[in-house]
Amino acid sequence: MSHALSDAWTWDMWFADDGDCYHAFYLKASRALGDPDRRHFYVTVGHAVSSDLHTWHEVADALIASDQPAFDDFTTWTGSVVKDPDGVWRMFYTGTTRAENATVQRIGVATSSDLYTWTKAGADALCEADPRWYEKYDGVSWPDEAWRDPWVFSDGDEWHMLITARAREGDTDDRGVIGHATSPDLTTWTVQAPLSKPGAGFGHLEVPQLATVDGRQVLVFSSLHGELTRARRDAGERGGVWSVPVDSATGPYDIAAATRLTDESLYAGRLLQDRDGAWWLFAFHHVDADGAFVGSLSDPMPVGWAANGGLHVTDGRFDHLA
Repeated sequence: MSHALSDAWTWDMWFADDGDCYHAFYLKASRALGDPDRRHFYVTVGHAVSSDLHTWHEVADALIASDQPAFDDFTTWTGSVVKDPDGVWRMFYTGTTRAENATVQRIGVATSSDLYTWTKAGADALCEADPRWYEKYDGVSWPDEAWRDPWVFSDGDEWHMLITARAREGDTDDRGVIGHATSPDLTTWTVQAPLSKPGAGFGHLEVPQLATVDGRQVLVFSSLHGELTRARRDAGERGGVWSVPVDSATGPYDIAAATRLTDESLYAGRLLQDRDGAWWLFAFHHVDADGAFVGSLSDPMPVGWAANGGLHVTDGRFDHLA
């Protein structure tokens, strides 16, 4: 385990490369909490740097919850980092409020000139789930209003945000979709219809990411056994990190065709290309052989395209999933 902290759990991560160092940002909570399920509500955004993707040096945390009242005055959760045309780094992240007991998720942004010191844009969110297309919190259908894990990229014409979301219609355990928002300038965002359809077999599609690996586009996301539909679970399917090849960066995505990259020992997978052009999968160590939560970041795992057309970890450790 290349980044295991003795005093804290670490989980969902995202990366930036400044040309000199690789920067890993990740969710982090003290092990003094005792119960790892409590970590979600006592969380900071940690930060570590590396020159080789194997050895990491922890630096000061990047973000904490805001003072009340603010859209993120309870938690700051998973996000992504991009560099804007003016050279400013922007971290898009998930926030929740104490007033809503973290049941409603929204997305905000912080900026930095150096990836070390971050300034939040303000107390208001950039966007939230639009009821025209997305499920809103009703206390019954799902434990929360899913609108989190923003992944931001440019297609050359405008900026796009992929989001963990749920459709407003369909079986309650089968509404997981890739939410979508667009922006001309990274400041003003317009929520759009989802880029996938419900009914693909997932209650949610966490930490989505789009990447182009060796000239082919692929979407990765994560979903555990408990968030698969009853039909998938009854068929004996398990969770983990999933991937699906895509024809267009802006969808539609055929989520029903996704296959697993890892088993449930790893979660919240991220693809990262090193400066030599090789692609690697990172994830966090989720559970051990006894099912106990681990909470540390993995070493990089090599990935490539398999003969069957799917993305896979090429060192053989997950060949049994094929």
